[in-house]
Amino acid sequence: MKKISVLASFFLVTALFGQKVSDYKYISVPEKFKDFDKEPYGLEALLVKGLTNKKYTVVNGLVDWPSEAKDNPCSVLYANVLDNSSFLKNKVLIEVKDCNEKVLFSSKGSSSIKEYKEGFQDALKQAVVAVPVSYPVETVQTVKKESVSNQSVNKTDEPSSSSVSESKSGKYTNGKLNLQKIQVDPNQFILADSGSSVPFAVFKTSSKKEVFRVKLADGTYTIGYFENGNIVIDIPQSNGEFAKEVFSSK
Repeated sequence: MKKISVLASFFLVTALFGQKVSDYKYISVPEKFKDFDKEPYGLEALLVKGLTNKKYTVVNGLVDWPSEAKDNPCSVLYANVLDNSSFLKNKVLIEVKDCNEKVLFSSKGSSSIKEYKEGFQDALKQAVVAVPVSYPVETVQTVKKESVSNQSVNKTDEPSSSSVSESKSGKYTNGKLNLQKIQVDPNQFILADSGSSVPFAVFKTSSKKEVFRVKLADGTYTIGYFENGNIVIDIPQSNGEFAKEVFSSK
């Protein structure tokens, strides 16, 4: 029953997994946010750093865009930071829109630090953690086409989905957590705790062999990969950096 519960939760997670934001490569950040026009508190630079760490190519305003973005303006997302503060806390809201002004993603961050600059910067760092890592659709499609072409030339080559064949199932641990790897299909698997109905992490193949798009139990998006038989997850930190979490096969 527990395994059925885990799988049911997995399908609920994967239904929400298709974050459109992660399909984009370019994201535009304005020189000034309207809500912070009088005092920016360094939020623009902080957001640029956070998005760059998430593998996005950040473009500023409408100046010096790459030709790829100029030729297709709708391939660019537009980020904004709003002042969402309450009486006792400094709060921000990151909004990411497409070229049609449709909000594709939003994330809130709050801080108990009373000083405005430090408080708003702390809140923004919290909000950036939830931004999914960039995996452009064009790249994925190109790799898939190349993979099909290579298979037609050499039938002995392994298919692109072979990246998930390493240990079809089994138990993994980081010394604190003991998780079960469950292969759902050739392109996705989960790491699940038998004592929980929610998967610890959901893995889906990316454009790079043995590198996966990962959604953690708290909704955070990141990447994972195989390394020397181990499963490694880059865990996002509140400062915008990543910590390497290694799960070894038992």
